[in-house]
Amino acid sequence: MSSFPIEFVRSSFPGLSRKKDGRGVVFFDGPGGSQVPRVVSDAMGDYLLNQNANTGMAFDTSLETDRLIDEALDSVADFIGCKDPREIVFGQNMTSLNIQLASALSKTWGPGDEVVVTEMDHDGNVRPWILAAEWAGAKIREISIDSRDCTLDLSSIEEVINDSTVMVAVGAASNLSGTINDVKKISSLAHQYGSEVVVDAVHYAPHNLIDVKEIGCDYLLCSSYKFFGPHQGILWGNYQRMSELPVAKLRASSEEMPFRWMTGTQSHEGMAGTMAAIDYIAGISKMISGKEPMNRRSALIEAYQAIEEYENQMSDRLIRGLDRISGLKIWGITDLDRLDSRTPTVSFTHPKKNATQIGLELAERGIFVWSGNFYAIGMTESLGLEPEGVLRVGLLHYNTNEEIDRFLEELRAILS
Repeated sequence: MSSFPIEFVRSSFPGLSRKKDGRGVVFFDGPGGSQVPRVVSDAMGDYLLNQNANTGMAFDTSLETDRLIDEALDSVADFIGCKDPREIVFGQNMTSLNIQLASALSKTWGPGDEVVVTEMDHDGNVRPWILAAEWAGAKIREISIDSRDCTLDLSSIEEVINDSTVMVAVGAASNLSGTINDVKKISSLAHQYGSEVVVDAVHYAPHNLIDVKEIGCDYLLCSSYKFFGPHQGILWGNYQRMSELPVAKLRASSEEMPFRWMTGTQSHEGMAGTMAAIDYIAGISKMISGKEPMNRRSALIEAYQAIEEYENQMSDRLIRGLDRISGLKIWGITDLDRLDSRTPTVSFTHPKKNATQIGLELAERGIFVWSGNFYAIGMTESLGLEPEGVLRVGLLHYNTNEEIDRFLEELRAILS
């Protein structure tokens, strides 16, 4: 494989040129929302300025908007690995879509049913299911985490999933510890008991290629603002099941998929931006091989292989550097032989200063990170990290080794 095209990548993101006190800013805040390449803002602006219209009419801009929606659905289908674009639903964000999904599914459950969530997940994939269980009179059960490396407790998984389970909600990757869960294995186990599975792939999507057929889940959600696009939620679900569920909708709304799920007027400019973000990622493939890919999915496969390799190398450098700081505790996998089991999102605490203090001092030095619990409330409560939470360093494929070295130098100075 050719070397990773970091110059092309960084030149694609105008925001990366930002400076503070004469020095370039370091964006390690990606898990909270990535920077955006120029092609995304160009696509959104072009739609708003030249094609903006509502759907379903015979005039040009309305027809162009209809085509845009079809093209955007095709694009996301390629992105997540499904064959039928009618299984893709757009919405305001992942949380809104998940509440909508949970509401619909709750109408098919009743007393005696059990819904499984995890201590690890973002609350967007926990609270909707707790509410849905309450609405249906069902019971909530919880998969615990292993505090030693912040992975899901395998014995707990096997204990809580049983014949009464109707839904298992699990994240593909933790937005706090970076842990990548074996959602394929969990889906297979759940299906043995006739349960459905919903996967939150929001944090996973910018780092690893999604393949819903390989995972074997029934529903999957992600958000394009985490993979270099605009604020847009995405839901995938089995066509037959999504066609039948009792979703709340207006009388005039279509019963056709996916529009029976897409309430109200959608963000057409958001769809344009999401498609541009996916095409940007696919374009990394050509920069590596110098060849036109066979199709968008094959380009995404090659691009993500390069992204994973590059990000694993950065994870190695970051974890090694943090491990050399006395007293610092990393919450997550630190075994460098297991980098394929985590994203380059590393959270830590230090006894000398709390996460908020460290984050503030880094911000003053032009290094942008997050502190807190990042809505992974069950995890921070389980690990005894409330109320301060952790300091989270989130790398993305546009970051560099030089930025990691600068961060480590500044962090050592803050903690000295």
